[in-house]
Amino acid sequence: MKKTASELAAKKAGPSGMTTNEAASPRGTLYENVTQQFDKAADLMGLDTDIRKILSRTINEIVVNFPVRMDDGRIEMFTGYRVQHNDVLGPFKGGLRYHPFVDLDEVRALATLMTWKGALTDIPFGGAKGGITFDPTNYTNCEIEHITRRFTYALGSNIGPEYDSVAPDVNTNPQIMAWILDTYLSTVPPLERHRCIHVVTGKPVESGGSLGRDKATGQGVVYALQEWAKDHKFDLNGASYFVQGLGNVGSWTARLLNPLGAKLVAVEDVSGAIYNPKGIEINELCHYVKEHGLLVKGFPKTEPVSHDTFLRTKADMFVLAAMENQITGKIAESLNVKLVVEGANGPTVPDGDSVLQKRGIGLIPDILCNSGGVVASYFEWLQNKRSESWDLEEVDSKLKKTMVNAYVRVRDMVKKRRVDWRTAAYIVALGRLEKVYKERGIFP
Repeated sequence: MKKTASELAAKKAGPSGMTTNEAASPRGTLYENVTQQFDKAADLMGLDTDIRKILSRTINEIVVNFPVRMDDGRIEMFTGYRVQHNDVLGPFKGGLRYHPFVDLDEVRALATLMTWKGALTDIPFGGAKGGITFDPTNYTNCEIEHITRRFTYALGSNIGPEYDSVAPDVNTNPQIMAWILDTYLSTVPPLERHRCIHVVTGKPVESGGSLGRDKATGQGVVYALQEWAKDHKFDLNGASYFVQGLGNVGSWTARLLNPLGAKLVAVEDVSGAIYNPKGIEINELCHYVKEHGLLVKGFPKTEPVSHDTFLRTKADMFVLAAMENQITGKIAESLNVKLVVEGANGPTVPDGDSVLQKRGIGLIPDILCNSGGVVASYFEWLQNKRSESWDLEEVDSKLKKTMVNAYVRVRDMVKKRRVDWRTAAYIVALGRLEKVYKERGIFP
């Protein structure tokens, strides 16, 4: 049974209880925030005026409206997006999300962030992002498959293994990537099909996916956090933290921090927030969430707390692994932590950044912190191109090396320019893009 609009909004509100649309007005849209951060870095580094014009715009914005027949025979219309921001470094690359509040502004912002991530981590990918505006919890598995396949067909040649490669994002997973792969391969000549499986990454391992891809974003968060801890003489063993969002990124980050001795004291998702100052056993929580509809509410040995209380949790670290636009200036004033870890895209708005800097709260910015996912996607893409299969040790080793190198570039830029970490990350990324454009020139 389909939910009413009010029920849908309540169900899909972010962990703060605020929907994306509601958040946009007082907090600025995600694209406005990304643009403001871009302008700040471009001004400080003196980015070439012409190159700035290019990077401030997307290359392609594809909007498709397509029909799908539901299980009961009805036809529903859906709107899907694929935004391709920039491909000067290599093929477009970016995830696909299924969410009722997906819109062109959001996808445009996320595609832009993907360009910065590719440039920052020094991998040969440009930036793209996609999405379909619907709530997958309202549809059967069969209907989601039909929606996915019809969207893939509607995109047609706008995606491709050497042009634009798709990956999982919010509410999408390896199974959905497998459906996209199968649909795409049915549109190319038979003799070309085995050379095109890297049109998507994040696939099931049996269908050409890479070992370690499922945990890669969380693993990258932990690698970046470990480097930050070394630089700041901060002991992760015994450090306390709380997590907003317990999806792929949040759950893997917590599971990987567990053997390092860090203590999880609070978690929040769309069902509410839970707290235990003595520590929450993450493996038990993940099992509970799997058994109870992917919700943390009601987990034993914890007490429920309000969203405001959750944000005021006293801990060493706050890991954001949910939706964008969560930390405003007002919320930043109430935080009681030493470090903000951005596992999500765009979780801190510009005035939140300013308050964090004023208060001396550390920050590992999103385009550095959560870039492990796109790095591992590159590894899968490369394995598929070479008809290779790497073991987990090799994937993790290469991921760690890439993340550490990116971290060092940002840290050194912080010292060189005497700027905050987000601005430093942007300067590193924009500097690489500027260099490539100057070397190649602009046609004609």
